[in-house]
Amino acid sequence: MAALGARSQSLLAEGPLGDALFEWLRDFIAHVAAKRELALAITDDRTGRRSALFDRWHHSMRTAASALLVRAQSAGAVRADLDASELLALANGIALTTTGAAQAERLVLLIRQGTDTPATPDVSNR
Repeated sequence: MAALGARSQSLLAEGPLGDALFEWLRDFIAHVAAKRELALAITDDRTGRRSALFDRWHHSMRTAASALLVRAQSAGAVRADLDASELLALANGIALTTTGAAQAERLVLLIRQGTDTPATPDVSNR
């Protein structure tokens, strides 16, 4: 979690705006996929400690994703109607269901294509 937070800060300071968001999503997916069994096996305890821990983790991931998304949106690199929670839900789905890195990469590319800003129609040929 700490490494993903640090990675988001690093990406905010460098690199192409749209690429930074998707590089971080790839890292997020790899992290969640690597911890998949642990996250699914842990049940909530009576003290609520797990819930508090997961709430802090989710908050930090939403904050990181939001900052990268807003930066990409302000540069016109992704659609303005996207929400960080939507991207994280898609990324979680990829992490929990894919069978390997190649399939995960293909799905991230599909998300990226679906979040591109609409191209301005070329009306010069009319």
